[in-house]
Amino acid sequence: MFLSQLREGQTALIDRIGGNGALRRRILEMGIVRGTEVYVEKYAPLKDPLELIVKGYHVSLRVEEAAKISVTPVK
Repeated sequence: MFLSQLREGQTALIDRIGGNGALRRRILEMGIVRGTEVYVEKYAPLKDPLELIVKGYHVSLRVEEAAKISVTPVK
């Protein structure tokens, strides 16, 4: 499952960060690394971008960027 497929209020663990180059490096620098728990706070009114809570702070990602991050939902 990908991060872009989660609904508001869901929590997941990061499995794999796809992509390459500057985008991948930027995502890793924001603290979105393997094993990190992320919470989907909300989506913007037009469903892009989405706001996440990662390690206690808020991060916004475009849906196309979130689609490159594999996650496992936490029940």
